[in-house]
Parts: sequence; structure tokens; C-alpha cells
Amino acid sequence: MRVKRSILGTAGVCAMLCAAAFTTAPAQAAAPSEQSTAAARVVLTAPAAPAAADRSAALAAASPGISPYAPSGHVPPGGGYGCASGNLCTLVWDPTSSDWKIFYLDACHRYSVSNWNGGGFYFDNQTGGVWSFFYGSGGGELKRFQPGGGQLAYDWTPVYAVKNC
Repeated sequence: MRVKRSILGTAGVCAMLCAAAFTTAPAQAAAPSEQSTAAARVVLTAPAAPAAADRSAALAAASPGISPYAPSGHVPPGGGYGCASGNLCTLVWDPTSSDWKIFYLDACHRYSVSNWNGGGFYFDNQTGGVWSFFYGSGGGELKRFQPGGGQLAYDWTPVYAVKNC
């Protein structure tokens, strides 16, 4: 009986390891799979790296983050990325990987952001006449906008929160 359980346990572990090996991929995709619907997706080009991007600074840097969770991905400078209909897509320079980190804000939330420093970009591809907001450290409104206008530059340094609806 013990031998039978050991064989079954070993087979189960092997199956899980094989599944993990074949389903794990690098985070270099232009957009998460749920963002890949070609019908309503706008394809954009990521800007060049910021002038202040310094690889030596990456040693002490932290990757940009957001809470609550939002799908994200990375795109190299000059690379293409998609922004599906219904999303507010933000590009923040990630000094830990020397590329743009894209957050796909698809669920209506007020997101707290961390390590969003320097110049970045956003593209508002939401629908339904919604308003989006950027907030500063004291909670005051820094910017209010609606969809349209293309990929726009913005200094993320004073931004502490983003609301996409």
C-alpha cells in the first residue's frame, strides 16, 4: 500500500512540474492574454527610454507597483503593445528591467501606485464616457480626463493614486 501511494505521489509531483515548465513564460508579452482580443485593441509604440534612465541606478531601485492588482506586462523602448477597449493603459519606466512596465487598468478602482517615478505615458481606451483621475500624496486631484487624445506623456512622480472610472 505504501509503495502504491509513493508511486502515485511521485507521479503527481512529476505531472505538476511538467505542467509548470510548459505553462511558464517570461513577462515580456506586449499584453496579458485577457487583453489580446484583436477586435477592440489599439496597438501603440512604446516611447524611447527616458533620458535619465541609468542602469547603475537599477541596483537600488524598486519595480513600479499598483494595488489592488491590475494586469501588467513589459515592453522594450520602441516596442509595440496593445491596449484593449475598456482599459486605461499606463506606461511607467521600470529601472529594474530597463523597460516600460504597462499596467492595464480594466476594473473600476482607485489604485494606489508605488515607485512610479519620472516621465511616463498613458492611453485611455475606456468606453462609456467615463472620467479618470490622477491624485497626489494628500489625495488632491492632479488631473481629470476622458478617453481620447492618443498616447499622452505624464510625470508620474507626484502621482500616488489613479482612478480609472
